[in-house]
Amino acid sequence: LQNCDLAQQSIIHIVQNPQKNSQNKEKTEDSCAGGVLKALKREPESLTRIDLSTSILPSVSAGLAVILDPGKNSVSLSSEKSGAASYNSFYVFCKNFCKAVKPGKLRVRCSVCKQGTLTLARGPSCWDDVLIPNRIGGVCQSQGCDGNVAEFYFKCGAHPTADSETSVALNLVTTNSRCITCITCTDIRSPVLVFQCVHRHVICLDCFHLYCVTMLNDRQFIHDPQLGYSLPCVAGCPDSLIKELHHFRILGEEQYNRYQRYGAEECVLQMGGVLCPTPGCGAGLLPEPGLRRIVCEPGNGMGCGSVFCRECKEEFHEGECNSLLSPQGAMAQKGYVVDEHAAMQARWEEASRETIKKTTKPCPNCNIPVEKNGGCMHMKCPRPQCRFEWCWNCGLEWNRTCMGDHWFD
Repeated sequence: LQNCDLAQQSIIHIVQNPQKNSQNKEKTEDSCAGGVLKALKREPESLTRIDLSTSILPSVSAGLAVILDPGKNSVSLSSEKSGAASYNSFYVFCKNFCKAVKPGKLRVRCSVCKQGTLTLARGPSCWDDVLIPNRIGGVCQSQGCDGNVAEFYFKCGAHPTADSETSVALNLVTTNSRCITCITCTDIRSPVLVFQCVHRHVICLDCFHLYCVTMLNDRQFIHDPQLGYSLPCVAGCPDSLIKELHHFRILGEEQYNRYQRYGAEECVLQMGGVLCPTPGCGAGLLPEPGLRRIVCEPGNGMGCGSVFCRECKEEFHEGECNSLLSPQGAMAQKGYVVDEHAAMQARWEEASRETIKKTTKPCPNCNIPVEKNGGCMHMKCPRPQCRFEWCWNCGLEWNRTCMGDHWFD
């Protein structure tokens, strides 16, 4: 049940196999799949509550009911059969509980009844399929619902969540499965952020944090009429602005609050105003043109009461300023310098070309070669005698964990 992503205090209905008169008959029937199928067709004796702390675990799932197998003390989940490490393509910012970047779980439901009972026409193969509404259709299996459009959403995978608890997907953050070096520190770290530039440059999250703080300090965020204030690829690539501004949550609460104030501060500066230089204040002020003595008037919980010189931003004084601060943004005109060789190595697309060359893998069930030429990770063996459904990424039988962690890459 730990892998079922159930909300806290969920009510679980358990269907127990009917007891047999003969213990031998029960063992024989429970030892084969046919026995479970026969049990499904019979009327269950009762719906009951059991102590989930015991060693009895669910072994077969049919719809929303769980069929218990009393003859076994444990169960091997499909995602654990081969001991494969968990692989996450999806990351979210969990702002309710973790307040950090965490692996995410992709979920899908009917857009009408909001139940997870939609049979998809096809699986999602890219971020657009998930982020853009009405891209994928299906058939809702809920009684009385005629919904035919899939609605995708994400949940934090680090802790149990209620149905209403969703998290924002960080579509540029992913596991560094291709072992690409960071464009700034050249270390191989994971997870990483992959910019949407033509080269798909890779940066680790620590360096991304430093990049954002540096650009905040230098006031070099770029204003886009539709997006707001954002940043391009660290290498300065064209058409690479970060579109999902929740990625700046990686900055942490204090710096993210600075980022949120950035737009208002820029508006003040463009109107000929000044920002109070007192640490912890930064209030936007609009003094009269030519006025040197600036007072940060306390009021509405904004001003701090300090008096400073408009020219040098020091405590107000008569006469010439002793030392003028460098013009705002002069340091940033150099840009965030990136080593050219590091930029050549930190390309996600170069590694993906090598990966694409490996277009065939053997079916885990019958070993026949299967070719993948696009689409999602859900594979079906083309051999009529097999038809095994499996995950291209981890090689296991297709399961809910694969859907939640790496349905597409």
